[in-house]
Formats: sequence, C-alpha cells, structure tokens
Amino acid sequence: MTGTDVQKEAEDSGPSGYAAARLRLLNEEARSGPPRRAALAELTDDWLTGLFAAGAEGLRGVSLVAVGGYGRGELSPRSDLDLLLLHDGGDPKAVAALADRLWYPVWDLGLALDHSVRTPAEARKTSGEDLKVQLGLLDARHLAGDLGLTAGLRTAVLADWRNQAPKRLPELQELCAERAERQGELQYLLEPDLKEARGGLRDATALRAVAASWLADAPREGLADARRRLLDVRDALHLATGRATDRLALQEQDQVAAELGLLDADTLLRQVYEAARLVSYASDVTWREVGRVLRSRAVRPRLRAMLGGGKPTAERSPLAEGVVEQDGEVVLARAARPERDPVLPLRAAAAAAQAGLPLSLHAVRRMAATVRPLPTPWPAEAREQLVTLLGSGRPTIEVWEALEAEGLITRLLPDWERVRCRPQRNAVHIWTVDRHLIETAVRASEFTRRVSRPDLLLVAALLHDIGKGWPGDHSVAGEIIAKDVAARIGFDRHDVAVVATLVRHHLLLVETATRRDLEDPATVRSVAEAVGSQGTLELLHALTEADALATGPAAWSSWRGSLVADLVERVSAVLAGDVPADPEDAAPTAEQERLAIEAVATGSPVLSLRAQTEPPAGQEPSGDPEPLGVELLIAVPEQPGVLPAVAGVLAMHRLTVRTAELRSLTLPDGVDGTVLLLDWRVAAEYGSLPQAARLRADLVRALDGSLDIAGRLAERDAAYPRRRGVVAPPPRVSVHPAASRLATVIEVRSQDAPGLLFRIGRALEDASVQMRSAHVSTLGANAVDAFYVTGPEGAPLPGDEAESVARKLEETLRG
Repeated sequence: MTGTDVQKEAEDSGPSGYAAARLRLLNEEARSGPPRRAALAELTDDWLTGLFAAGAEGLRGVSLVAVGGYGRGELSPRSDLDLLLLHDGGDPKAVAALADRLWYPVWDLGLALDHSVRTPAEARKTSGEDLKVQLGLLDARHLAGDLGLTAGLRTAVLADWRNQAPKRLPELQELCAERAERQGELQYLLEPDLKEARGGLRDATALRAVAASWLADAPREGLADARRRLLDVRDALHLATGRATDRLALQEQDQVAAELGLLDADTLLRQVYEAARLVSYASDVTWREVGRVLRSRAVRPRLRAMLGGGKPTAERSPLAEGVVEQDGEVVLARAARPERDPVLPLRAAAAAAQAGLPLSLHAVRRMAATVRPLPTPWPAEAREQLVTLLGSGRPTIEVWEALEAEGLITRLLPDWERVRCRPQRNAVHIWTVDRHLIETAVRASEFTRRVSRPDLLLVAALLHDIGKGWPGDHSVAGEIIAKDVAARIGFDRHDVAVVATLVRHHLLLVETATRRDLEDPATVRSVAEAVGSQGTLELLHALTEADALATGPAAWSSWRGSLVADLVERVSAVLAGDVPADPEDAAPTAEQERLAIEAVATGSPVLSLRAQTEPPAGQEPSGDPEPLGVELLIAVPEQPGVLPAVAGVLAMHRLTVRTAELRSLTLPDGVDGTVLLLDWRVAAEYGSLPQAARLRADLVRALDGSLDIAGRLAERDAAYPRRRGVVAPPPRVSVHPAASRLATVIEVRSQDAPGLLFRIGRALEDASVQMRSAHVSTLGANAVDAFYVTGPEGAPLPGDEAESVARKLEETLRG
C-alpha cells in the first residue's frame, strides 16, 4: 500500500481508519528515519484536517496550527501532538465546540496531546511570558483553516523573537544550562535521555531558535545528521518499548540496536555519543558567539561616542608564534601560515589552554583544512607543545574537544580513533574511554611537582587506556601502542620504554595494594621487578592516583590511597636494596596487641569499633578530614570458621564491607596461643551503626554454632526480594600460584551482594583449607577479594588441589 493509499484510508474511515493506517505505517520495514517521520506527520495532518473540516463548517477566522516537534514535521511513533487552535475571537462558543471535536478523537485513540486555544494576541502574550511556548511557536506550521491567521501569527512571533533576542537568548542559555545540570551529558551517560541531556534533541532545537534570532548561528557541518541520528534512535526506542520514552535504558539497547540494523548496543551508544558530542560542541561555539555579539552591542555605542564615530578595531594580544587573543578567543595571527607550520595546531592549543581561553572555530577549521602533517618523529617543539597542552589542567578539555571536533586529534594520533566515543559498561567509570584519558591527564597535571619527569607522566596518562580499542587485555595492547606513539612523538628509546611500562602496569599498584598481602615479600618483590626503577615507581604512583580520580568517585578513597602509599614505600625499599621483612616478624600496633592479649585471656572474641578520619601516611591533613569509614578491629583466638562467622554477623547487621584484612598475629613473649586479627572498614547500609557489644554477642553465638546465620540471611532475602535490574556477569575465581611463596592465592571477582563474604568464607572452610590472610575490597558494585590459604600442614596447596578449590568456590557463588 502506497503512502497515498494510507492517507486515503485514514480520510475515508475516520479515527479507526487513521489508527489502522498509522499502525501499518509504523510496521513498514522499508520505511524508517526521516521518510517515516514525514509520512507519519503527513498522515496525521490529513486526519486532523478532516476533523477540522467536519467541525468548522461555516466557521471563519479559525485555523489549526501544529507547533513544536509536530510543527517541524518530526513525529516519532509515540510523540505528543502539539496543537494550537487559533481564532480571531469572533465566536467563542463555536470555537470551543470545534476544539472538542478535535481533541476528543485524539484522546480516544490514546495519543498524547498538548493543546491550547488562543487568539493571536493571546498567543503572543503567552509566548512573551513563557519561553517554552515561544520556542514552540517558532516552528508553527499551518494545518487547516484560515491561512492568513496562521501566517500573521508566525510573522509576529518571529519578529518578537528577533526583537527580544538580547533578552531572551540569555534566558534560553540559562534554561539549557539548568537542564544539563539535572540530566547530565548525553555523550557520557550509559542510560542517556536522548531529549533532555546536554547534547540531546532539546539542545538541537535551541540551536534552531538561536539561528532564527539572526543574532548568531551554529556551526552547520554535520549538525543536521547528528540531529537525524538522535531522532532515528528515539524512533527505534519508541517502537522497541511501545512507550513515549526518551531514556535509552540498558535493558533496551540491544533491541534498539537491532531495530536500527546496528551490530550491538556498544555500536549504538557510540553513534549516540558522536551525535551528542557534535551538538554539544555546536552549542558551546554558538553560545560563545551569542555572548560576544551581545557584549559587542553593549560596548559599541560607548566606544563610538568616545572615538567620535567609526568602527573600533578589535584588540589582538600575542600569545605565541602565530597565535593571538581576540574577543576572548584564541585566533591565528594575520601572519600565520598553517600550510607551512605543522606545529601550529599544537602551539595554538597549548597557548589557548595555558591562557584558559577557547580556540576560535574559524582558527581550528583553517588549520584542519590547510596544515601539513607532522614529520615522524615529531620535532621537539611539537612534543613540548603537546606536553604543555596536557599539563594545563581543566582548560585542556575544551581545547582538546575543539581539535577533535575538526578531526585534528586523530590526524595527530591515529590510534585515538578506536577509543573515541567508546562507552565503558562499568558502573565505576563515568566517562567514555577518550574523555577518561583526557580527565586522567588533567588529574595528572596536579601531580607534576611530585615527579622528576612530568612529561612522561602526562603522556602516559593520555595513553594508559589506549588499548581499550583493541581485543584482549587492554594493558598489553596499550603497551604496544604506547611504544609506537611515544617513539613517533619523539621520545628516545629509554623514555619510550618508561612510557610503555607505565601503560602496561597502570593497574599494578592499586590491584596489588587492595588484593594482595603486602606483608608477603613475594608480593613486594614482584612489583619491584615489574617497575624496575625508583623513577618509574614514582611516575606509576602518580599515574595510579590520577587514573583512579579520573575514573569516578567509587574508584579512589583515602583508604585506598594509604594502601597504595604503603606498597610504594615497601617497593621503594626493595629497589633501594633493602630486604623485605618476613611477615611473621611484623609487629602489631599497641591497639592490636591489647585486643589480642585480651582475646587470649578471655578465650573469646574482642572487638573495637571507631570512626577513622586520619589521612594516609605521608599526606597532609585537609581542612575537612575525609572519613575513611568505620574501622572494626576484631581479635579472635585462632579457630575454624572465623571469616564466615564475622562476615555473616556483619551481613545480618546490614554492614557493608569496604575493605577487610585477616591475618595471624604474633603475640609478645610469654603469651601462649595464636590470635586471628581482622582489620575491616565497614559502613551501615542505612541507619546508624550497631553497638559494639551487640556485634560481639552475636559473634560469640556465631562461633559456638548457636546462631544460624545462613538461615537468618535466607529469611531476610525471602522477605525482601531483590529488584530486577541489569544482569551482572558471572563470578570468576582464579588461582595465582606465583603471587606468594608462603601460601596459595585464590582471587574472587564477583558482583557485590549482602552475605557474599559469608558465602565465600563458608565455602573455603568446607574445602578444609587454612586461611593465612584475606584482602577484601569493594569497587562500586564489584567485589575483588584475595585469600591466602594453605593446607593443614601450613604449606601452599598443590596445583590441582588449588584449582579444585577454586572451581568449587566458583560453583557455590554461581548457585
């Protein structure tokens, strides 16, 4: 059936005919995107025109007007119909009756309707009071009735908009900023709102409004395609969900991708991010131009009066060779010749970032169109300018985005294309891969005074996750890419090796500090061997912190910082020639020793519960100390079942375990017995912390078997079933035979959940292994735990036995 046949059916059959024709149109696989939206708008136009003609017979001075998205002819499958019934005020009763004959059929079909009935004067008055109404009227389109009435309103509204632009455009900019603050940036969100988030459809509509003011205009290249792509995704989302939603939820992304013929959800998100980035950049440039024009208009009359007429000359201040500041932007000097100066883009970018100024759109486009490629290896000036740009702090981001918008970044660093707009499906990460790399460089710029080679730190920060664009371990792939890039940009062989080592091992310190026993000499030696030198260790320490801070709030804390600092201190000692002390010789603190002696004397567990706010060793305290959580110290006479008992009691009391350490404690001479010491950081899920006495009483009962922890946790889970959500990947349990010479290291990676540590501890107890130490950390929704276990004789487990324990534990956690 052709489009004309569909429209004829809608006209002949009334509302039911329209509904059938609409359904048939939406199910046509051959028609999608702009053609389908236009056809749906045309079909709806014909239906509403028929309703109007039947209800307005003999009535003059009335017209039906589509506004907003419908006015633009962009109807998505579940879009609202935005309609204005315009009248000259001659017969209010007849107009009201006509409105009923228009609105009720729409409601009867279950379509969302945003409607109003106004005279032209009322419409202008309302638009003057309500910016959103005025924006909708800018897209007014005549449907039926008195064409002159509609045309007169359109002309008046556009004239009002242009006359009031100096006042209304700042209001519109503020509206966009408030919406961005609420909804976030579309180009980084895992579950973005395609309409409301910054860089979404509302911002694209705002750019149309700015253009209609004649005051400024957006960069047009690619903008229409970006807007079309976002609309196509919204269409597919409406069809996939059957709802009028603009939020691209995780559980719907695969279906939406399939609807659009895309490979997978990541491909879908990358296209959305690319479109949003283009709209966001166009918005930045446009609002900057609006501000410049408005400032110029405000200043020009005063200058003319002072100068006695004539056009003032814009002031240009030199910033670097071929680069000047003008009107609050960085532009090219008149003598600049990009075609002869391949370093100019980096020099201009570095100058802009250092001055905290944006790069002019015209300057970036001129350089992108004419500049010659840099030779390989880069000249020293190019490398220095790149390092200067990366070390400029927060202004680096806007300047980098300007270069990237015109394709200059991928010309300088071809490997960047694979990570550009690449999503990270990890709740800990808040940025796409490319933005995370820039954020890491920004964070690293704060640490350049801590290292002897800040240039290597900044370049390693830029490249540390560059391998995420390739299959396999991104650290391994990244090492290969980093070697190539570092050599290409002109570092010597030694520096190339350092950058490659930093990229290869950028996760080494934080993973070792939070998952391994730092008292074990093998742990410290393995890190020292991987790092190789004091200078590289210094750089890796700074990169580790910068990377974590740039990841998101769940990736770094003062407690993690203290663990990493402790590891760095130990590794530094080894690199300096010191031999690590045997863990059996580690002296307990006074508090630990007091609790241990009391536990031996009483034959029962003893615990201490207190808030922890001291900064990590080697760091100055801040004005407002960051709470590290609550420190729970427990000393227990050594016996089976301690870990599951403690973990189970904490789970019963709804205490979340952030980090946990368990080890045997060497007691002072003259004190018989062995004590297990548990040093934990915990937080209440909600409410206040339980009293220490109550925790101790429950722990005593758990250890003597009179408290059925498993039953209590099962009852609670049954009473409060978990909500459906994103399906987490299955747990993984692995053995690391080379991680320690004293014990077998079993590592568990799993979705964090109440009672998880209890289940792990009980499974290890059932496997008849002895716990030498445990190192538990929670990162966002993920638990990464390492357990040092031995056989009954205190020796590491044989390889096959260790693998068997790991497989059984994994099966337990999957069940």
